[in-house]
Amino acid sequence: MKALLGKLFAAVVCYKVRRDSQRALLIQENLLLNLIHKGSTTVFGKDHNFKLIKNYRDYVKNVPVRDYEELKIYIDRIVKGEENIAWPGMPLYLSKTSGTTSGAKYIPITKESIHNHIDTARNALLFYINETGKSDFVNGKMIFLQGSPDIEEINGIKTGRLSGIVAHHVPKYLLKNRMPSFEVNCIEDWEKKVTAIALETLKEDMRLISGIPPWLQMYFEILKEKSGAEYISDIFPNLSLLVYGGVNYKPYEKKISEVVGKEIDHIELYPASEGFIAFQDSRNEDGMLLNTNSGIFYEFIKTEEFFNENRKRLSLKDVEINVNYAIIISSNAGLWAYSLGDTVKFVSLNPYRITVTGRIKHFTSAFGEHVIAEEVEEAVKLAMDQLGANILEFHVAPQVNPANNQLPYHEWFIEFEVIPADIKELSTYIDEYMQKRNPYYKDLREGNILTELIIRQVEKHGFNNYMKSVGKLGGQNKLPRLSNDRVIADSLKNYIKVND
Repeated sequence: MKALLGKLFAAVVCYKVRRDSQRALLIQENLLLNLIHKGSTTVFGKDHNFKLIKNYRDYVKNVPVRDYEELKIYIDRIVKGEENIAWPGMPLYLSKTSGTTSGAKYIPITKESIHNHIDTARNALLFYINETGKSDFVNGKMIFLQGSPDIEEINGIKTGRLSGIVAHHVPKYLLKNRMPSFEVNCIEDWEKKVTAIALETLKEDMRLISGIPPWLQMYFEILKEKSGAEYISDIFPNLSLLVYGGVNYKPYEKKISEVVGKEIDHIELYPASEGFIAFQDSRNEDGMLLNTNSGIFYEFIKTEEFFNENRKRLSLKDVEINVNYAIIISSNAGLWAYSLGDTVKFVSLNPYRITVTGRIKHFTSAFGEHVIAEEVEEAVKLAMDQLGANILEFHVAPQVNPANNQLPYHEWFIEFEVIPADIKELSTYIDEYMQKRNPYYKDLREGNILTELIIRQVEKHGFNNYMKSVGKLGGQNKLPRLSNDRVIADSLKNYIKVND
């Protein structure tokens, strides 16, 4: 009965979302004006002349693009418990996430914006049910590898990890199917937590598993170790769906498929503490459907212009296919022209579908090559397909001042599941692909500014051990695939295989 009702509900929701996606430009235009009207009585609205803003052009003139650090003067006041700072009243929650220079970041979640997080995750599953007709997974157990649902209060505002906050809003009809238990989910040590989850779920009828790919991989490895099974499908024969987000799935796809032992459907999500941006609405189309009617107004800046003084801001109507953009949001969480730090490109404009290409600050361009995550991740996937390597994780950084008067190069730190027969062949393959994909890199190689990239083999579990050493193992923490400096690279030297 639950599966049948799910199909009927999916049909209704999918019709509405698809209808809205055809009116995205009008919806976005009206949404911005509604957000401005709602925010006009707040401190932020008064500081930025919201009552004088009549259109998008006025908005660009009055509200500059800012990141978290630049908006912190307002967010600090919200955290102190002041009302009407960036959105009327006080937020329902503060989502606590890892920051950079400011330490912890606190992102407001309001009574209006909470639905964006909850409904979008639901919609992703409903679109899958509607397209495939597969709904049996709702009759079995589902697991979500996530942060602790433990909530604290800061100046009267409930505060916790986003995934933990959302866990408190799971529909009642799914609660008895959801795992792990509350007690296990609250374990703070990530390695102990994943082990406890594996033991708790080992004998269950798991049908849906969700989490970011590296932690799915870790969970699967522990399950195999504890059970002695060859494949995850031997443990969970009815497992039919993986749900993931946060990082590109391609570098993990081969390994996870091998561990599971059978082909399995998967759904990609694009969630963030600041808002649920997009979700995979079709298994037959590239990209994820942009969430255009969920309280978020979008702007975009071409990545090559982002750090320019006169960068041009674009609304949705002016974007183009296959151009890398930094994504900017204004929302009913009280975020205004907020730079998420992510980069995306559109793969469809009807409807608007995107893929995540990286982070605006995660790139390698010490020599002007501007290598981005999409390029290195595609290189890794192709290398695994062609050369039989199995790469678990990697990080790329420039080596500007090598020893012995050697030419500079890109240094790749790679942890292998299966080491290729010839590491030199792998480095040459990746290097040649990078030259084909990135003309700036090719010019530097042909001009003898850079020499061929060098691969350093990282020991087993080396990346996890590095993340643990900096207090970022588990939850939604992700290792940057690219850096423009050597902060991570120099630390990873401690985890290089001895015989390298």
